[in-house]
Amino acid sequence: ERMSKIFFEDLKMPKPHIYLGVGSGTHAHQTAQIMIAFEEILLKYRPDLVLVVGDVNSTIACSLVAAKIRYPETRNHPAIGHVEAGLRSFDRDMPEEANRVLTDHLSDILFTTCSDGGKNLAHEGIPAEKVVFVGNVMIDSLVQFLPLARSSTVLDDLNRTFSERLREPLQEKAFALATLHRPSNVDSSESLSMILEAFAEISRDVPIVFPMHPRTQKLMKGLPDKTRRAIDQNPVLITDPLGYLDFLFLEQAAKLVLTDSGGVQEETSFLNIPCLTLRPNTERPITLTEGTNRLVPLEKEAIIDFAGKSLNGTVKQARSIRFWDGRAAERMVAYLEANRERFI
Repeated sequence: ERMSKIFFEDLKMPKPHIYLGVGSGTHAHQTAQIMIAFEEILLKYRPDLVLVVGDVNSTIACSLVAAKIRYPETRNHPAIGHVEAGLRSFDRDMPEEANRVLTDHLSDILFTTCSDGGKNLAHEGIPAEKVVFVGNVMIDSLVQFLPLARSSTVLDDLNRTFSERLREPLQEKAFALATLHRPSNVDSSESLSMILEAFAEISRDVPIVFPMHPRTQKLMKGLPDKTRRAIDQNPVLITDPLGYLDFLFLEQAAKLVLTDSGGVQEETSFLNIPCLTLRPNTERPITLTEGTNRLVPLEKEAIIDFAGKSLNGTVKQARSIRFWDGRAAERMVAYLEANRERFI
C-alpha cells in the first residue's frame, strides 16, 4: 500500500475511483479475492470494455471475471482488451507466463508492444484481426516524465545518507543501479546470498544503488553472516523503494543496470543504458536483439564477469524500436474510437 501511495503522489495522479482492497497472499488467495471484488464492480457499473495490463494476478483475475460474467439484462459480457499482449518467456515455471497466455486467449483485443508479440499470438492460433500493434505504453510514461525526473535530487540525498560508506560522492555515469523482485531470485536465501555477494564484488569497481522491496529487506536478516559482511564492507547501498521519478533519474544516470524486471529491460533499452538481466530467459526478446539488454546466468562468477565487461568493455548500443515513441496510448484510443460499435 505504501509503495502504491508513493507512485500516486510522485506522478500527481488522482486517487482511483475504486480500490479493491486486496493485499498480498498466495497466488490462489490473491487471484480469488480480486475476482470476487471485481465481479461486484462489473455488476454495479456494467462496463462495455475491460482493459487489463501486463501479466500480474489482477490481469488474469479481471480477465476471467469479464469472460465469465453475463449481465442479467442482455446476457452479454464486456469485451476484454489486453495491453502488452503476446509477450512470452516460454518458461511455464513463471507464474507471470500463465497469466500472459491465459489472458491473451480470453481477450477480444490484443494490443502488442512489438513485432515479437504478434508472431507469438499467430503461432498460438489467435486471429490476426484481434491483434493491434500500438507500441509500448510504459515508454509513453517514460517520455512524459523524463524531463521532470531529471530535476530529482535523489543523488544528493543518497550522498548524504551514505557519505560514510562512499569513497567519493556518487556522480552520473559512475554508479550501477540494481533492482530485484522475482521470487526465484529473492525468495531463496541461497540465490539472494549469491547475487548480493556478486554485487559486493562488483561494487569494488563501481558503487551499486539497490532500492529494495520491504519483503526482500526482511529476508536479508536471515542471510549468512558472510553475505551481510560483504554488503556492509562494500558500497552496495540498499535503500527503501523509490518513487518513479527518483528511480527514473537513477536509471538514466546509471553506468549499468542489473535487474530481473521486464519493464526495466524496456526502459534501459529506450534510454540506451547497458542492462544485465539476472534471468535465464526474457519475455521481451526485442530488448536483446534491438536494445541494450543481456541475459546473465544465475551464477556468482558469471554476474561479476558480465558486469566487468559491461563496465570496462564495449557497450552494446540500442537501435530505435518501432512505436516506442511515447504515442502508444494515442494509437490505442484511436483504435477503440474507430471500432467502438464492435464493443458497445
